Amino acid sequence: MVGNGEGLPDDEPGAPRATDPAMTRGSGLIFILIAIALVLAIGFFYLTKDRESGPERAVTDAANSADSAVRLVGDAAQNAADQIGNRR
Repeated sequence: MVGNGEGLPDDEPGAPRATDPAMTRGSGLIFILIAIALVLAIGFFYLTKDRESGPERAVTDAANSADSAVRLVGDAAQNAADQIGNRR
């Protein structure tokens, strides 16, 4: 018989078809590897998201402290200016 049963001639009678399990096994392996990589990446970001070292925390606290001090000085200056304006 000439052909593969679908009206097309066979180039190689023993050649595997694309629907054979051996041909689709590689795509399943790639899917599994991608899924594992995604799970590892998401886990890494969740584990390192809230980690803050001591020096970073100290710098942040110092900046917040300086910001608070500047706001207090600004408020005091505004109050003094308002009092001077009320006297006139």
